[in-house]
Amino acid sequence: MAKPYLSLEFVDKSFERNGVRSEVLTQVSLGVQKGEYISIIGHSGCGKSTLLNIVAGLTQATSGVVFLDGEVVDSPGPERGVVFQNHSLLPWLTVYENVSLAVDKVFSRTKSKAQRHEWTMRNLDLVQMGHAKDKRPSEISGGMKQRVGIARALAMEPKVLLLDEPFGALDALTRAHLQDQVMQIHAELGNTVLMITHDVDEAVLLSDRIVMMTNGPLARIGEVLDVPIARPRRRIELASDRIYLRCREAVLKFLYERHRFVEAAE
Repeated sequence: MAKPYLSLEFVDKSFERNGVRSEVLTQVSLGVQKGEYISIIGHSGCGKSTLLNIVAGLTQATSGVVFLDGEVVDSPGPERGVVFQNHSLLPWLTVYENVSLAVDKVFSRTKSKAQRHEWTMRNLDLVQMGHAKDKRPSEISGGMKQRVGIARALAMEPKVLLLDEPFGALDALTRAHLQDQVMQIHAELGNTVLMITHDVDEAVLLSDRIVMMTNGPLARIGEVLDVPIARPRRRIELASDRIYLRCREAVLKFLYERHRFVEAAE
C-alpha cells in the first residue's frame, strides 16, 4: 500500500489544570491516503475535535507526531483548511471579502490581482455562492454561511480539508443539500478530507472509511470501517442499499456498545 499522505503516529494528548491532569487521547495512529474522505465518529468527550485540532496545528500533541505529505505538522498552515461548526466569518466583510482575504494571504506572491479575483470567484461559484458575493454574513442563512466557510477553506488549495461537524447546527434539509454539495466537490477536486461528525448516516454517506473512537478519557481508535459503496452516491438509492445498511448497523452497534459500557461503569 502507498505511504499515507496524512499520517498520525502514536498521538497522545493530555491537559493539566490546577494540578489535575486530564488524559484525552492515547496512542492514536491513522494513515490517510491522498484523495480519501475519512470521518471520525464517537460519543461526546472522546477527543474527536481535539484530534482534528492537532492535525490543524491549533493544538500540540503531548507526544506522537503528525505528518502531512512528508512534513511534520506542529503549527497552523494554509495546507490545512479548517471549517468549524460555527462559520467564523468576519461580520464586517462581504462574502467575497471573506474569501478573498484568505486568497490574498496565501497567493499574494504567486497570483496577480486579476488572478486572485478570478480564483476567489471560482471558489464561490463552486459552492454556489457567487450570486451573494456582495452580501454580509448577517444577510445570509446559516447554510449559506457554511458554504462561504467551505469556499474560503478550499480557496487556500489545502492539502487536506478538515471539517469539524460543519453541518451540525443546520436544519435537516439544509444539511442534506450541503452534504450533497460536499460530495460533488470531493468528486470534482479529489481532495483529501478529514471530518468530525456525530451523525452515523452522514458518516456512511460521505466517507471512504469511518474511524470509530472509544470513549474518553484515554480515547483511542476502536475500529476503522471501510465503506465500499461506489461513487457517485445518491442518498435516496442508498436508503435500501444492503452495503449502506450493513455499514450503518456496524457503526451504530459500535456506538451502542460503547454507550452501554459507560453506563455500566457509572
